[in-house]
Amino acid sequence: MNWEHLLALPATAILLGAAVLALLALVAAASGWRHWRARRRVRGSLAALLALAWLLLALLSAGLGLSLCGYRRLASEVPVVTVDARILSPQRWALTLTWPDGSTRQAALAGDAFRVEAIVLKWKLPTLLAGVPPLYRLDRLDGRYDDPAQESDAPRTVIDFRQAGAWDLLALRQRYPRWLPSVDTVYGSGAFLPLVDQGHYTVSLMRTGALVARPDDATARRLDEALR
Repeated sequence: MNWEHLLALPATAILLGAAVLALLALVAAASGWRHWRARRRVRGSLAALLALAWLLLALLSAGLGLSLCGYRRLASEVPVVTVDARILSPQRWALTLTWPDGSTRQAALAGDAFRVEAIVLKWKLPTLLAGVPPLYRLDRLDGRYDDPAQESDAPRTVIDFRQAGAWDLLALRQRYPRWLPSVDTVYGSGAFLPLVDQGHYTVSLMRTGALVARPDDATARRLDEALR
């Protein structure tokens, strides 16, 4: 069995197996103790060795299960926003932003691509492996030009996602860092993709704290055609 097969196993099943092995180790230890008290030294020693072997296997299984559990949590993604694009004129777009709760927002954008940026609060490893996901706050969405000269001279579009006067946990962390000792770091993360007419994009946050943007299949085909 290779690592790919091991990673495909449910972590719960591996941890359950570790518990069964630990129970077998306990039974073997109890048997060895009874043999030892009855002065059956050889049987007692063999039972003790068997108990030690079961215990080592239980520890290895538990370690693998916990590692798998942490790995899958780190690899999972949380949907952040979907973006639907409709072209108005060259380098001018009408976007529909949809959040996971179903709320939407219309926006006009200038450029050849869109870029979403977020502020991410990442926990320290023990808290992260315990299943607490990174916190994020969408910061802005802006347009991006393919030509660096246009990037500096052409009209820019920046859509602010921040809410004025809203209570901000990330600002609290910056002002009172001792209140949140489990916080590892606060940083910015962003992702961008070229825009095509009738394009549909999904932006997600990985548990590593990185934003990723992906087009759907139809949009990916349009992007390939545009690059030819």
